[in-house]
Amino acid sequence: MESKAILKFAHVSPRKARRIVDTVRGKQVEQAIVVLKSYPHAAARTIEKVLKSAVANAEHENVRNPEEMFIKLALIDPGPVMKRIMPRAQGRMNRILKRTSHITLVLSED
Repeated sequence: MESKAILKFAHVSPRKARRIVDTVRGKQVEQAIVVLKSYPHAAARTIEKVLKSAVANAEHENVRNPEEMFIKLALIDPGPVMKRIMPRAQGRMNRILKRTSHITLVLSED
């Protein structure tokens, strides 16, 4: 039995989120939550929320023990990029790219 949770348009860079997800991919849910709580990064809080949502989805589907499931698939895809400008000297500008991510977690029992 599989359970899935998707968060779209998360305000975290895909590069930063992938660094966190790589550490929990393949682990059991309880271990993954402990690891995510130990990270000081904002992306870890977001990924932890998605993981808890996947566990809640598993409970809704009547899985016996959702805490014993493991992370089968963890994807971080790039979302749309918000483009902003910062004024600079002599009428120039710098572009600021505010990147977003689509986070997908799939949990499995076996």
